[in-house]
Amino acid sequence: MAAVVKAINTKIRAHPVLNYVCSTHFWGPVSNFGIPLAAVADTRKSPELISGQMTFALAIYSATFMRYSLAVSPKNYLLFACHFINEGAQLTQGYRYLDWHRWGGREKAGLTGAVEAGKETAKEVVAKVAEKK
Repeated sequence: MAAVVKAINTKIRAHPVLNYVCSTHFWGPVSNFGIPLAAVADTRKSPELISGQMTFALAIYSATFMRYSLAVSPKNYLLFACHFINEGAQLTQGYRYLDWHRWGGREKAGLTGAVEAGKETAKEVVAKVAEKK
C-alpha cells in the first residue's frame, strides 16, 4: 500500500500543474479568498455596521502579506492577488466608515430619510384633499 501511495505522489509531483495545485502556495491563498469575498460583499451593507478597528487591522494584515507574497521564493502571485483585492475592499470599507462616523454621512442619511418621510406625508395630504373635493 505504501508503494502505491508513493508512486501516486511521485506521479503528481512530476507534473508541474498538479504539483502546484497540491502545494500550500495554492491552497493557502484559495482558503484565504474568503476574507476579500466577505469584504466585497459587505460593501453593500450599511456603513453603520463597519468596525473601524477591524477594518484597519485587516488593511495592515493585507498590506503585510502582499509584501510577504512577493518576498518568498518562488513569488506567490495568487496570495498577492488575494491580499490586493482584500486591501482594496478594506480601504473602501475604511472610507465608508470614516464617511459615516466622522464626515457627516449619518446626518446626511437622516436628512434624506426625513425628506422622504415629508414627501410621503405631503402625498397623503394631497390625496385626502382630493378625496374631499
